[in-house]
Amino acid sequence: MDTLVDTEIRGRVGVIRMTRGPVNALGHGLRSAIAEAHRAFEADPDITVTVLTGHGKFFSAGADITEFDTGRKPPLLTDLIAQLENGSKPIVAVVNGIAYGGGLELALGCDYLYLLPEAQLAFPEIKLGNIPGAGGTQKLPRLIGGPKALDIILSGKPFGADAALKDGLAEAICNDFEAALTQIQTRAAEGLPRNRVRDRAVPGTADALDKAAAPHLRRARGALATTAAVEAVRKAYTTPIDGALAWERDTFTRLNTSSEARAQRHVFFAEREARKVADVPSDTPQRPIESAGVIGAGTMGAGIAMCLADAGIPVTLIEQEQDRVEAGLNRIRQIYEAARDKGRISEDEAEARIERISGSVSFEDLRTADIVIEAVFEAMDVKRDVFARLDATCKPGAILATNTSTLDVNRIAEATARPHDVIGLHFFSPAHIMKLLEVVRADKTAKDVIATSMALGQRIGKIPVLVGVCDGFAGNRMFINFNREAQILIEEGALPWQIDKVLTDWGLAMGPLAVMDLAGLDVGYRIRKARGPQSPYPFTTADRLAEAGRLGQKTGRGWYLYPDDARRGVPDPEVEALIHEVSREKGITRRDVSDDEILHRCLWQLVNTGFQIVEEGIAQRASDLDVIFVNGYGFPKTRGGPMLYAEETGLEQVAADVMRYHRDIGEHWKPSALLLERGKMATA
Repeated sequence: MDTLVDTEIRGRVGVIRMTRGPVNALGHGLRSAIAEAHRAFEADPDITVTVLTGHGKFFSAGADITEFDTGRKPPLLTDLIAQLENGSKPIVAVVNGIAYGGGLELALGCDYLYLLPEAQLAFPEIKLGNIPGAGGTQKLPRLIGGPKALDIILSGKPFGADAALKDGLAEAICNDFEAALTQIQTRAAEGLPRNRVRDRAVPGTADALDKAAAPHLRRARGALATTAAVEAVRKAYTTPIDGALAWERDTFTRLNTSSEARAQRHVFFAEREARKVADVPSDTPQRPIESAGVIGAGTMGAGIAMCLADAGIPVTLIEQEQDRVEAGLNRIRQIYEAARDKGRISEDEAEARIERISGSVSFEDLRTADIVIEAVFEAMDVKRDVFARLDATCKPGAILATNTSTLDVNRIAEATARPHDVIGLHFFSPAHIMKLLEVVRADKTAKDVIATSMALGQRIGKIPVLVGVCDGFAGNRMFINFNREAQILIEEGALPWQIDKVLTDWGLAMGPLAVMDLAGLDVGYRIRKARGPQSPYPFTTADRLAEAGRLGQKTGRGWYLYPDDARRGVPDPEVEALIHEVSREKGITRRDVSDDEILHRCLWQLVNTGFQIVEEGIAQRASDLDVIFVNGYGFPKTRGGPMLYAEETGLEQVAADVMRYHRDIGEHWKPSALLLERGKMATA
């Protein structure tokens, strides 16, 4: 459609339908078109009610976020909403589909909301480092109360028509637009009054807000937008609405220019850019994926099977022995039943997902599978054996995927006569929760396999990022070097709890030593032993902990102690003594290590390695690495990922630090040529 809005008159009701494809983003042109159509209906004495709706699957997906950086022109969304509210005639929103962010605020600027069954509502601004800025923080509490409104604003999650009606957000759910219009026409004939949301009082008191805010504030670790959202909803109770709206608008503008918001917008666009593969056109034909197999019914295999079942794909879960099959299926059932009991999915949906997953001990049951994902023990000989058996069993054209986190996918593919069908699909644990999916392209992987795998990632709710083959691919290669630097710092004079605290205070979800304890120190120990001698090798303390049976949380002792099965560890004097002993054995004179040195040496190892990965063509672009670390490694979205953080700091400074570390510390700090080039460009 070329027009931004369509208008029609139905009896005494004027209809404005937004038609700006593809998502009715509320850019300047659409705002102006709605305002003009509304003024025309206001001036028509035969019209008593105006209806605002959308086209297709979208009411409006919200603001045109490209305007956040290029600037916005009047009428702003706040101007448009004020015009609707100040008009002489009632205005009704018929939300026909997605109404996110500014789209939902536009609907709240209407007197009444009617919903079609497919309506989806959300305030996702928090995910972009901001708060609703056109009345959302003030009007939503007036309709459904402060605690529920705050949870919607701070979670950013969509909710459907049934939930909206139950909470009192809408008048009714109608089967289609014509049914809604009939109801509105009937009410218009009876004399539909104005019913501005802004004129209502917030139910209850602000005392209930603290309990609702507490978990969000704890997880946010001081994020500006989260604290601002809590303050904004509190003002709905305490401040006259015009003053509160002015504060909300000013806060939105201030947050919009903050480094946190810039970082989160960067991640938003980087996730979309990561879907694009330079030499695989978007119209590349894809292979059909209607059934799947997963080899291995352990924690990872079960999680992968759930991802597929959640997307409606039947899965056959293969194990060597029947008791392992049953254990995997029981684990899956328990997870789905727990989700059902918490109200996250319905009982019918839980049973449907469980029924999509069957178990077997025979590879013969994979003959018709469109894709098989191997998730067995991380050993090359084991994986090659599995792929040789899959090659002999699976139908022509089936995609054969390995979930390896570090091993050479090319060598795995060589175990088959069809390496073009082989690809890496590196899920992150727990697979049914973590969003990141590294799609690992081997040398001979066919382009349609790449296209199909990237699309499958989105279909199962993941954020897919294409990477190439190297030791650890992109994410683990960077994280290993990050962790190695932490180990070097421990030998030089830092302590594990100092390092973890520096990095979590800065924003990481967990420090590297706590991560090792969570994963199990035996995991890294086995990988290091399989890899052979490395230089430098600062993992001596970690190895001795593993050899002593201190494997982390699962044994109650690792880098930390975990008394009474605690999830959070406490410092252990025995570990400190072992660290001092290792330093003495290596002839290292321990020294005080500053928090600033810890932060920059760990982060710049990430960044330098990241530039090497881009330089080598393992990753397509630096922003892909930000997507990987935000979604797979607990890197704070408010920092935008390690590569953006380096740019924000100044690449010339990062390059200078890396060159100094190379000179003073060792060869493992050899600067990436691409980093040096970008650093020079930054000073040019």
